[in-house]
Amino acid sequence: MERQLELIEGSFDACFSNGVSEALDELPHNFTISDPCISGHPIVFVSRGFLEMLGYSKEEVIGRNGRMFQGEGTCRRSVMEIREAIREEREIQVSLLNYRKDGTPFWILFHLSPVFRDEDGRAVHFIAVQVPIARSPLRSRSGHRSNEICLSEDGFKSFQMLHRSCRRELRSDTMLELRHGLEFDCVLDTDKGLDVEELCEAGDAVWMGGAF
Repeated sequence: MERQLELIEGSFDACFSNGVSEALDELPHNFTISDPCISGHPIVFVSRGFLEMLGYSKEEVIGRNGRMFQGEGTCRRSVMEIREAIREEREIQVSLLNYRKDGTPFWILFHLSPVFRDEDGRAVHFIAVQVPIARSPLRSRSGHRSNEICLSEDGFKSFQMLHRSCRRELRSDTMLELRHGLEFDCVLDTDKGLDVEELCEAGDAVWMGGAF
């Protein structure tokens, strides 16, 4: 257990400088950084915005797996898709039902992306950006509901900025881009919305197995 704690505490510091930690700590946006190399794939960094959104303290989240935010209404299919993406070390974007500390459920747009180490191409961290979805399901012009939901162009560029900066930090010990204009703005396209019934059958239980 003590060894596990040492690995968790050293995971972020081993790859990122103090300047990076300070820069990330200043961001109010909702994201976590986790380490797939440690048993249980624990969270090693959590943003202030994420903590405020879910009502947890930093101490309650660091070292835990992301499934702590799931609940009885979380779609098992979506969680399995995330686990598969982690196993294959690739990006994934899904809509997901999570739960705040007080038990309140809320929908998020979940975008996960690996950060690879240049020396061996191994994924050393995963960045998970989580944006709450405030709108109710919308219908397209054709009258049909759509499951598609996406980051706005600005939001996607901001995500790319965070990802590129983390990769650059692994190489050159700089992450200054994070200090300038990083915004995670997420909107639903006017022709797209979230159809809860189609995304996940009512009564789906939370998937508790595996690393996520």
